[in-house]
Amino acid sequence: MSTRRCCALVTRFADPRVAESVELLATHLRARGVAAVALADEASRLGALPVEFVTEAELAARASLIVAIGGDGTLLHAAGLVAGHDTPLLGINRGRLGFLTDVMPDDMLASVDAALDGECSVDTRALLAAEFTAPSGNSVRGLALNDVVVQKSQSGHLVDFETWIDDRFVNTHGGDGLIVASATGSTAYALSVGGPIVAPDLEVVVAPICPHTLSDRPIVVSARSTIEVRLIDRPDSLAEVACDGRSLGALLPGARLRIGPSSTRIRLLHPAGYDYYRLLRSKLNWGRRSFDGERD
Repeated sequence: MSTRRCCALVTRFADPRVAESVELLATHLRARGVAAVALADEASRLGALPVEFVTEAELAARASLIVAIGGDGTLLHAAGLVAGHDTPLLGINRGRLGFLTDVMPDDMLASVDAALDGECSVDTRALLAAEFTAPSGNSVRGLALNDVVVQKSQSGHLVDFETWIDDRFVNTHGGDGLIVASATGSTAYALSVGGPIVAPDLEVVVAPICPHTLSDRPIVVSARSTIEVRLIDRPDSLAEVACDGRSLGALLPGARLRIGPSSTRIRLLHPAGYDYYRLLRSKLNWGRRSFDGERD
């Protein structure tokens, strides 16, 4: 761990439970002699705590550890802040399922101490890189830890598009859109539309959203592949592109969206003994019946 001894606290929602955890952690860090920083837009809620408020650029540059307190959306937000840096992320679960924020509040202080002391396991996750080029030639780029989503812009209208993988035509789709999910994101939006669960070190899922043709099923492709989406020029054919829920803008007919592997990696930290499959059992209630107790 870096000798800078600076911990960044990332939160996103005005939840009393989040505020309670942030207060507890900030006080604990001060007692350990570790500086705590947070984004300037959190000052109105966290201003009474022993925390210095900084810009996004300063946060990524100064922190030797980032602690995301909230749900998986908070950790995705934090991942976007540190993309391109080597700063590790630790997620404290104050949300719901918590596939990425897997440290429970009761274990927060011990887990942060372990992270600061270099005693956590490191889990390196790949990002997806998205780029779409408008008919005018202007390009927009984004990175995603979980998924890149093409979704219809108007309720009650289908969006029609083609998919190509490594420059080979795959299919023409009609539906609500398409999810291209990393292995990390296979347990997020892609799972809710019927996509498979993919172990974090494996491949990429391409999953149609509410396809008009029932045979249009999710497929798993190489993480080294490039997926291209081309919107078909039809009346009311409007779509939006989002990376981890952050809008990149409108995908217009004639534009091409390309999604492929990024050289950027994110380092997630887990407490000693972390087991991905145990996490799945816990979050998805596998192997339990109504009269069963907790099973490891």
